[in-house]
Amino acid sequence: MFQKIVKVTNRAGIHARPSALLVQTTKNFSSNIYFQKGSDRINAKSIMGIITLGAAYGQELIIIADGEDEEAAVETILKLFESKFEEE
Repeated sequence: MFQKIVKVTNRAGIHARPSALLVQTTKNFSSNIYFQKGSDRINAKSIMGIITLGAAYGQELIIIADGEDEEAAVETILKLFESKFEEE
């Protein structure tokens, strides 16, 4: 298992467009991938799960991946967060 903490830095938070981008990205990996906010943990390959997580600007999430490409999955997802989902 590989995990990292990331902060939501785009002003609108994780709404529909970033959620769709995250799902498109995570589906390229065979690892099980999750986002955790507090005690809530959701499947990162589920658009409804990501939207209902309600990750707002400034909140921290834990990206968790478990599988053969876990490190690559987490690093790729981190890059999406760092680019603010290309919204700004």
